[in-house]
Amino acid sequence: MRLQRTLFALAFLFPFIAPSQQPEFKNPAEISKPNGYSHVVIVDHSKLIFISGQVGMDKDGKISSDFATQARQAFANIQSALAAAGAKPASLVKLNYYVVGLNHDKLLAIREARDKIVDKGHPPASTLAGVQALFRDDVQLEIEAEAVLP
Repeated sequence: MRLQRTLFALAFLFPFIAPSQQPEFKNPAEISKPNGYSHVVIVDHSKLIFISGQVGMDKDGKISSDFATQARQAFANIQSALAAAGAKPASLVKLNYYVVGLNHDKLLAIREARDKIVDKGHPPASTLAGVQALFRDDVQLEIEAEAVLP
């Protein structure tokens, strides 16, 4: 009987104490304004963070023609997106890279930019794919990210 009362009480109170399951959508001011998507989606009461593909575009919408500069800017955008969600680069658990004209020099530029922000002792899982094109002709790289807050 005591167990039944406890279960009843938990069932009654759970909706009031459970965290909201509504996703939170954010678009940090430090990243260019998105058209038709969100830069950051936080799920499970600020625990799981999904970051839309970031490119080498600054907040004014400018893109360098230099691949290494695009890589650094894309990672700077990821850092801004993480900060908007209350996370740090150490929270990253997955990175997906899409690179136009993938070659060894571009791989090295990605690694150099990545290694400035990720925990090299515990790097996130990653996928790297060479692609024919991205959403604009001048965009050479796009990076998606997922992070988890403790």
